[in-house]
Amino acid sequence: MNPLAIFGTSSDAGKTTIVMALCRIFADKGINVAPFKAQNVSNNSAVTKEGREISRAQCLQAEAARVEPSYHFNPVLLKSHGNGSVQVVINGLVYKNQGISDYYNEMAFLENQVQHAFERCQQDYELVIAEGAGSPVELNLLHKDLSNTFVAKTFHTKNILVADIERGGVFASIYGTLELMDKTMRDNLIGVIVNKFRGDRRFFDEGERIIAERFGVPVLGVLPFLPLNIDMEDSQSLQNYQQRLGAVKIRIAVLAYRGLSNYNDLDVLMADPELYVELIHEYRPLAAFDMVLMIGSKTVIRDVRWLKANGLFAEVQQFSGAIFGVCGGYQMLCRMLHDPDALEHDSPTEEAGLGLIADDVIYQSPKILQRGVYELFSYPVQGYEIHCGRMANYPLFYQQGRIAGTHVHGLFDNNDFRTDYFNRLNPDYQGYDYAAYRDEQIQGFADMVADNLNMDAIMGALS
Repeated sequence: MNPLAIFGTSSDAGKTTIVMALCRIFADKGINVAPFKAQNVSNNSAVTKEGREISRAQCLQAEAARVEPSYHFNPVLLKSHGNGSVQVVINGLVYKNQGISDYYNEMAFLENQVQHAFERCQQDYELVIAEGAGSPVELNLLHKDLSNTFVAKTFHTKNILVADIERGGVFASIYGTLELMDKTMRDNLIGVIVNKFRGDRRFFDEGERIIAERFGVPVLGVLPFLPLNIDMEDSQSLQNYQQRLGAVKIRIAVLAYRGLSNYNDLDVLMADPELYVELIHEYRPLAAFDMVLMIGSKTVIRDVRWLKANGLFAEVQQFSGAIFGVCGGYQMLCRMLHDPDALEHDSPTEEAGLGLIADDVIYQSPKILQRGVYELFSYPVQGYEIHCGRMANYPLFYQQGRIAGTHVHGLFDNNDFRTDYFNRLNPDYQGYDYAAYRDEQIQGFADMVADNLNMDAIMGALS
């Protein structure tokens, strides 16, 4: 089959979720399909079967495709490192920390990595669905555009353009993108998807005709707005998350420090109708909450200093309820944080932590990348580790009284552990089946997309 690429008229047009939906739709048709994103920019990553890290978005898409995630699905991952620099992850392993200009100077090397990964996916799968990044017509960046122009021209993908009608200006965004689009990309364009439509679909019949007749491109479908409340890819989607609250039993404060990462650990909690989860972006008293949750951070010491500067550090120390840390948040609970090799900073540094766990953290290379079943808190937990911080006394997890934490992501996805933990905070807490909920979200979104897309036209273009 011809490879397929999903491009957008802008960032947040819905490319990630549409690729996810198409992966499930094609998998349901019996097609062996894999997602692909040449370059992703995200602090949310997960560990693959090979012991490598890729973006959580591509892991979600692989889950929808019912295949094991692989580092070939996301050969280049950029993670914000602060001060205008990024941590560059190539083929799932840390390559180096560098400024953006230095990164762009290595485009020939990066293109080679992307090409190798894409070709490997084509060998292993019947269909590859590539996700673009941002807009494919940033004219000053076309020669550096790994995820859009390079993929379209190198692999002659069949292409779909996604436009977000919710933000307004949908006709201008489609027309402008088509006019500026690379000729190869335009020649292989199957059609346009109008995404995030609210209201009566019939009101856009005229709009569909205008796009087809005046712009010369068919509308493959108009997708109604349907939020997908799992695997939020960026901080904006986290802000827009809609909790499905019911009879709230427990109130959780999540400290939203600036280097927040791997906040997918919040998915299971924010989807729980018995839990109220609030992101705390600045100082406020925490006494009204039952629990303080500190999740991942890409820059732990810097975020500890941020907590100290705004008063939340002292507030946590005075908090009398349950405190739980995950990965970077777990490290913040310790006595001292040492970065002797400047893995997180421009120069070696150290900082005192909250002192709630009798252990120190030392940041060392290589980054720990592990995945499997862990024995945590007397439960077998499927999870993964991504961290440079080492702890001598409690390397995996800690629990004493109201203080607990772990380096392992995915702990709260375990129904038994989650139910037991929150039941101890409130005996009325009952819990729910997160795995079933998660698959319902994926399948329900995919079914909505399938019902509103011209899948015959797409299948015909790929044959």
